[in-house]
Amino acid sequence: MKIFITGASGFVGGAATRHLVGVGHEVYAMSRSASSDAVIRALGGEPVRCDLQSVSAEHLQGCAVVIHAAAFVAAWGEVDAWERANVDGTRQMLEAARAAGVQRFIHIGTEAALVRGQDLQQVDESYPLAFDSPYPYCWTKARAEQAVREANDPAGGFVTLVLRPRFIWGPGDATLLPIILQMARAGRWTWIDKGRALTSTTYIGNLVQAIELALTAGKPGEAYFILDEGERSLRQIITAMAAAAGVSLGDKSIPGWLAAAIGASSEWLWRTFALKGEPPLTRHAAMVMTRECTLIGDKARAELGYVPPFSVEQGLQQLRDSLAG
Repeated sequence: MKIFITGASGFVGGAATRHLVGVGHEVYAMSRSASSDAVIRALGGEPVRCDLQSVSAEHLQGCAVVIHAAAFVAAWGEVDAWERANVDGTRQMLEAARAAGVQRFIHIGTEAALVRGQDLQQVDESYPLAFDSPYPYCWTKARAEQAVREANDPAGGFVTLVLRPRFIWGPGDATLLPIILQMARAGRWTWIDKGRALTSTTYIGNLVQAIELALTAGKPGEAYFILDEGERSLRQIITAMAAAAGVSLGDKSIPGWLAAAIGASSEWLWRTFALKGEPPLTRHAAMVMTRECTLIGDKARAELGYVPPFSVEQGLQQLRDSLAG
Protein backbone atom coordinates (compact mmCIF):
# COMPACT_ATOMS: atom_id res chain seq x y z
CA MET A 1 0.00 0.00 0.00
CA LYS A 2 1.22 3.52 -0.79
CA ILE A 3 1.03 5.69 2.33
CA PHE A 4 1.77 9.37 3.00
CA ILE A 5 2.87 10.36 6.52
CA THR A 6 3.24 13.76 8.13
CA GLY A 7 5.55 14.26 11.09
CA ALA A 8 7.92 11.49 9.96
CA SER A 9 10.97 13.24 11.38
CA GLY A 10 9.30 13.23 14.81
CA PHE A 11 8.71 10.54 17.42
CA VAL A 12 5.35 9.09 16.33
CA GLY A 13 5.60 9.70 12.60
CA GLY A 14 9.12 8.32 12.51
CA ALA A 15 8.17 5.16 14.38
CA ALA A 16 5.16 4.70 12.09
CA THR A 17 7.33 5.14 9.00
CA ARG A 18 9.87 2.56 10.17
CA HIS A 19 7.17 0.08 11.15
CA LEU A 20 5.08 0.39 7.99
CA VAL A 21 8.12 0.14 5.72
CA GLY A 22 9.12 -2.93 7.72
CA VAL A 23 5.84 -4.71 7.00
CA GLY A 24 6.05 -3.99 3.28
CA HIS A 25 4.29 -0.69 2.66
CA GLU A 26 5.57 2.07 0.38
CA VAL A 27 5.87 5.17 2.55
CA TYR A 28 6.18 8.77 1.39
CA ALA A 29 6.67 11.46 4.01
CA MET A 30 6.35 15.21 4.28
CA SER A 31 9.74 16.89 4.55
CA ARG A 32 10.66 20.55 5.00
CA SER A 33 14.46 20.34 4.88
CA ALA A 34 17.52 18.39 3.82
CA SER A 35 17.98 17.14 7.37
CA SER A 36 14.41 15.79 7.39
CA ASP A 37 15.07 14.18 3.99
CA ALA A 38 17.98 12.28 5.54
CA VAL A 39 15.95 11.15 8.56
CA ILE A 40 13.10 9.90 6.37
CA ARG A 41 15.42 8.01 4.01
CA ALA A 42 17.15 6.38 6.98
CA LEU A 43 13.74 5.09 8.09
CA GLY A 44 13.11 3.61 4.65
CA GLY A 45 10.69 6.28 3.45
CA GLU A 46 10.77 8.65 0.50
CA PRO A 47 10.74 12.38 1.36
CA VAL A 48 8.29 14.73 -0.35
CA ARG A 49 9.12 18.43 -0.07
CA CYS A 50 6.11 20.34 1.29
CA ASP A 51 4.69 21.53 4.59
CA LEU A 52 1.27 21.79 6.23
CA GLN A 53 0.62 25.12 4.57
CA SER A 54 1.77 24.21 1.05
CA VAL A 55 0.77 20.55 0.72
CA SER A 56 -1.49 19.88 -2.27
CA ALA A 57 -3.07 16.98 -4.13
CA GLU A 58 0.03 16.79 -6.32
CA HIS A 59 2.16 15.78 -3.33
CA LEU A 60 -0.21 12.92 -2.45
CA GLN A 61 -0.83 11.46 -5.90
CA GLY A 62 -1.22 7.69 -5.87
CA CYS A 63 -1.40 7.38 -2.08
CA ALA A 64 -4.25 5.30 -0.66
CA VAL A 65 -3.83 6.42 2.95
CA VAL A 66 -2.67 9.54 4.78
CA ILE A 67 -1.40 9.26 8.36
CA HIS A 68 -1.41 12.74 9.86
CA ALA A 69 0.99 12.65 12.82
CA ALA A 70 2.39 16.19 12.63
CA ALA A 71 1.34 18.68 15.31
CA PHE A 72 2.62 21.67 17.23
CA VAL A 73 3.18 20.39 20.78
CA ALA A 74 5.54 23.00 22.26
CA ALA A 75 5.19 23.90 25.92
CA TRP A 76 5.18 27.60 25.11
CA GLY A 77 4.49 29.86 22.17
CA GLU A 78 2.04 32.15 20.45
CA VAL A 79 -1.53 30.90 20.11
CA ASP A 80 -1.32 31.44 16.35
CA ALA A 81 1.41 28.80 16.13
CA TRP A 82 -0.85 26.11 17.60
CA GLU A 83 -3.82 27.15 15.48
CA ARG A 84 -1.82 27.40 12.26
CA ALA A 85 -0.27 23.93 12.63
CA ASN A 86 -2.95 21.94 14.41
CA VAL A 87 -6.15 23.38 12.94
CA ASP A 88 -5.27 25.03 9.63
CA GLY A 89 -2.64 22.41 8.85
CA THR A 90 -5.08 19.56 9.43
CA ARG A 91 -7.70 21.20 7.22
CA GLN A 92 -5.11 21.70 4.49
CA MET A 93 -4.13 18.02 4.70
CA LEU A 94 -7.77 16.95 4.48
CA GLU A 95 -8.37 19.14 1.44
CA ALA A 96 -5.26 17.85 -0.33
CA ALA A 97 -6.08 14.24 0.51
CA ARG A 98 -9.63 14.45 -0.86
CA ALA A 99 -8.45 16.17 -4.03
CA ALA A 100 -5.79 13.50 -4.56
CA GLY A 101 -8.26 10.64 -4.27
CA VAL A 102 -6.88 9.35 -0.97
CA GLN A 103 -9.26 6.73 0.42
CA ARG A 104 -8.43 6.81 4.14
CA PHE A 105 -7.22 9.57 6.47
CA ILE A 106 -5.87 8.48 9.86
CA HIS A 107 -5.43 11.36 12.29
CA ILE A 108 -3.16 10.96 15.31
CA GLY A 109 -5.16 12.76 17.94
CA THR A 110 -4.81 12.92 21.71
CA GLU A 111 -6.78 12.70 24.91
CA ALA A 112 -5.72 16.33 25.41
CA ALA A 113 -8.56 17.25 23.05
CA LEU A 114 -10.89 16.51 25.98
CA VAL A 115 -9.01 18.48 28.62
CA ARG A 116 -10.27 21.68 30.24
CA GLY A 117 -8.21 21.22 33.41
CA GLN A 118 -10.36 18.54 35.03
CA ASP A 119 -9.68 14.94 36.04
CA LEU A 120 -10.52 12.37 33.37
CA GLN A 121 -11.55 9.26 35.29
CA GLN A 122 -12.38 6.09 33.35
CA VAL A 123 -13.45 8.10 30.31
CA ASP A 124 -14.44 6.58 26.97
CA GLU A 125 -14.70 8.06 23.49
CA SER A 126 -18.18 9.52 24.10
CA TYR A 127 -16.67 12.24 26.31
CA PRO A 128 -17.08 15.68 24.65
CA LEU A 129 -14.25 17.55 22.96
CA ALA A 130 -12.89 20.57 24.86
CA PHE A 131 -13.41 23.43 22.41
CA ASP A 132 -13.46 25.83 25.38
CA SER A 133 -10.23 24.60 26.97
CA PRO A 134 -7.95 27.34 28.36
CA TYR A 135 -4.95 25.49 26.93
CA PRO A 136 -4.15 26.21 23.24
CA TYR A 137 -2.78 22.74 22.54
CA CYS A 138 -5.98 21.16 23.84
CA TRP A 139 -8.54 23.29 22.02
CA THR A 140 -6.60 23.28 18.75
CA LYS A 141 -6.38 19.49 18.85
CA ALA A 142 -10.12 19.38 19.59
CA ARG A 143 -10.85 21.51 16.53
CA ALA A 144 -8.47 19.43 14.41
CA GLU A 145 -10.26 16.24 15.43
CA GLN A 146 -13.63 17.82 14.72
CA ALA A 147 -12.45 18.73 11.20
CA VAL A 148 -11.24 15.19 10.57
CA ARG A 149 -14.44 13.54 11.73
CA GLU A 150 -16.65 16.01 9.85
CA ALA A 151 -14.71 15.27 6.65
CA ASN A 152 -15.63 11.60 6.84
CA ASP A 153 -17.52 10.65 3.66
CA PRO A 154 -17.61 6.90 3.04
CA ALA A 155 -20.18 7.28 0.25
CA GLY A 156 -17.74 9.61 -1.50
CA GLY A 157 -14.84 7.22 -1.01
CA PHE A 158 -13.13 9.17 1.79
CA VAL A 159 -12.95 7.53 5.23
CA THR A 160 -11.50 9.34 8.23
CA LEU A 161 -10.78 8.14 11.73
CA VAL A 162 -8.86 9.29 14.80
CA LEU A 163 -6.43 7.44 17.05
CA ARG A 164 -5.99 8.95 20.51
CA PRO A 165 -2.87 7.82 22.38
CA ARG A 166 -2.12 9.09 25.88
CA PHE A 167 1.38 9.78 27.30
CA ILE A 168 3.37 8.27 24.43
CA TRP A 169 6.68 6.83 25.59
CA GLY A 170 9.45 4.49 24.47
CA PRO A 171 12.57 4.34 22.30
CA GLY A 172 12.94 7.32 20.00
CA ASP A 173 11.36 9.88 22.35
CA ALA A 174 13.45 13.00 21.81
CA THR A 175 11.30 15.32 23.91
CA LEU A 176 9.76 14.12 27.19
CA LEU A 177 12.39 11.71 28.52
CA PRO A 178 15.38 13.92 27.60
CA ILE A 179 13.78 16.83 29.49
CA ILE A 180 13.16 14.64 32.55
CA LEU A 181 16.75 13.35 32.50
CA GLN A 182 18.22 16.81 31.99
CA MET A 183 16.27 18.20 34.95
CA ALA A 184 17.19 15.24 37.15
CA ARG A 185 20.89 15.44 36.35
CA ALA A 186 20.84 19.17 37.11
CA GLY A 187 19.11 18.51 40.44
CA ARG A 188 15.99 20.36 39.30
CA TRP A 189 13.46 17.54 39.00
CA THR A 190 10.48 18.16 41.29
CA TRP A 191 7.31 16.11 41.54
CA ILE A 192 3.94 17.82 41.75
CA ASP A 193 1.58 16.34 44.36
CA LYS A 194 4.21 13.58 44.71
CA GLY A 195 3.30 12.27 41.26
CA ARG A 196 0.24 10.49 42.65
CA ALA A 197 -2.12 11.17 39.73
CA LEU A 198 -3.15 8.02 37.89
CA THR A 199 -2.68 7.86 34.15
CA SER A 200 -3.17 5.67 31.13
CA THR A 201 -0.12 5.37 28.86
CA THR A 202 0.75 4.41 25.28
CA TYR A 203 3.98 2.63 24.43
CA ILE A 204 5.21 3.62 20.97
CA GLY A 205 5.36 0.00 19.80
CA ASN A 206 1.69 -0.41 20.68
CA LEU A 207 0.73 2.79 18.89
CA VAL A 208 2.37 1.82 15.60
CA GLN A 209 0.57 -1.53 15.74
CA ALA A 210 -2.73 0.34 16.09
CA ILE A 211 -1.80 2.56 13.14
CA GLU A 212 -1.19 -0.54 11.03
CA LEU A 213 -4.57 -1.98 12.04
CA ALA A 214 -6.30 1.31 11.19
CA LEU A 215 -5.14 1.04 7.57
CA THR A 216 -8.02 -1.37 7.00
CA ALA A 217 -10.04 -1.61 10.25
CA GLY A 218 -12.19 0.76 12.29
CA LYS A 219 -15.54 2.40 11.70
CA PRO A 220 -15.59 5.51 9.51
CA GLY A 221 -15.65 8.79 11.41
CA GLU A 222 -14.85 7.24 14.79
CA ALA A 223 -12.18 7.98 17.41
CA TYR A 224 -10.25 5.34 19.37
CA PHE A 225 -8.17 5.48 22.53
CA ILE A 226 -4.96 3.50 21.98
CA LEU A 227 -3.61 2.40 25.36
CA ASP A 228 -1.25 0.11 27.20
CA GLU A 229 -2.79 -2.49 29.48
CA GLY A 230 -3.72 -1.11 32.89
CA GLU A 231 -2.90 2.21 34.45
CA ARG A 232 -0.30 3.50 36.88
CA SER A 233 0.66 6.66 38.70
CA LEU A 234 2.69 9.32 36.93
CA ARG A 235 5.39 8.67 39.52
CA GLN A 236 5.54 4.97 38.67
CA ILE A 237 5.87 5.37 34.90
CA ILE A 238 8.20 8.40 34.96
CA THR A 239 10.42 6.80 37.62
CA ALA A 240 10.64 3.62 35.53
CA MET A 241 11.49 5.57 32.38
CA ALA A 242 14.27 7.47 34.15
CA ALA A 243 15.57 4.28 35.75
CA ALA A 244 15.90 2.79 32.25
CA ALA A 245 18.53 5.49 31.69
CA GLY A 246 20.14 4.84 35.07
CA VAL A 247 18.80 8.05 36.60
CA SER A 248 17.07 8.42 39.98
CA LEU A 249 14.50 11.19 40.36
CA GLY A 250 14.36 11.58 44.12
CA ASP A 251 11.42 12.58 46.31
CA LYS A 252 11.33 16.39 46.13
CA SER A 253 7.74 17.55 45.57
CA ILE A 254 5.54 20.65 45.70
CA PRO A 255 1.74 20.76 46.11
CA GLY A 256 -0.46 21.14 43.06
CA TRP A 257 -1.88 24.51 44.12
CA LEU A 258 1.65 25.94 44.32
CA ALA A 259 2.58 24.52 40.92
CA ALA A 260 -0.53 26.09 39.40
CA ALA A 261 0.34 29.45 40.95
CA ILE A 262 3.93 29.25 39.70
CA GLY A 263 2.69 28.34 36.22
CA ALA A 264 0.24 31.23 36.06
CA SER A 265 2.70 33.80 37.39
CA SER A 266 5.48 32.54 35.11
CA GLU A 267 3.25 32.86 32.06
CA TRP A 268 2.26 36.39 33.10
CA LEU A 269 5.89 37.43 33.49
CA TRP A 270 6.95 35.93 30.15
CA ARG A 271 4.09 37.56 28.25
CA THR A 272 4.19 40.91 30.02
CA PHE A 273 7.92 41.43 29.62
CA ALA A 274 8.39 39.43 26.38
CA LEU A 275 11.01 37.23 28.03
CA LYS A 276 12.96 34.86 25.83
CA GLY A 277 12.80 31.09 26.08
CA GLU A 278 10.17 29.11 27.96
CA PRO A 279 8.82 29.72 31.47
CA PRO A 280 10.11 27.26 34.09
CA LEU A 281 6.56 25.97 34.47
CA THR A 282 3.29 26.60 32.62
CA ARG A 283 -0.32 26.20 33.73
CA HIS A 284 -0.72 23.34 31.28
CA ALA A 285 2.32 21.44 32.55
CA ALA A 286 1.20 21.89 36.16
CA MET A 287 -2.27 20.64 35.28
CA VAL A 288 -0.95 17.58 33.41
CA MET A 289 1.10 16.53 36.45
CA THR A 290 -1.77 16.85 38.93
CA ARG A 291 -4.88 15.56 37.16
CA GLU A 292 -5.92 11.94 36.77
CA CYS A 293 -6.24 10.73 33.19
CA THR A 294 -7.52 7.17 33.02
CA LEU A 295 -9.18 6.06 29.81
CA ILE A 296 -11.15 3.06 28.57
CA GLY A 297 -9.76 1.26 25.52
CA ASP A 298 -12.52 -1.29 24.88
CA LYS A 299 -13.66 0.35 21.64
CA ALA A 300 -10.28 -0.09 19.94
CA ARG A 301 -10.22 -3.72 20.94
CA ALA A 302 -13.71 -4.33 19.57
CA GLU A 303 -13.55 -2.31 16.33
CA LEU A 304 -9.86 -2.17 15.40
CA GLY A 305 -8.92 -5.58 16.76
CA TYR A 306 -6.28 -3.81 18.85
CA VAL A 307 -4.60 -5.78 21.61
CA PRO A 308 -1.37 -4.21 22.90
CA PRO A 309 1.47 -6.39 21.57
CA PHE A 310 3.86 -5.08 24.23
CA SER A 311 3.40 -4.99 28.00
CA VAL A 312 4.74 -2.00 29.92
CA GLU A 313 7.53 -4.23 31.24
CA GLN A 314 8.51 -5.26 27.69
CA GLY A 315 8.43 -1.62 26.62
CA LEU A 316 10.70 -0.64 29.50
CA GLN A 317 13.15 -3.37 28.52
CA GLN A 318 13.20 -2.09 24.94
CA LEU A 319 13.75 1.42 26.27
CA ARG A 320 16.68 0.20 28.40
CA ASP A 321 18.16 -1.60 25.41
CA SER A 322 17.85 1.47 23.18
CA LEU A 323 19.48 3.75 25.76
CA ALA A 324 22.30 1.27 26.38
CA GLY A 325 22.97 0.91 22.65
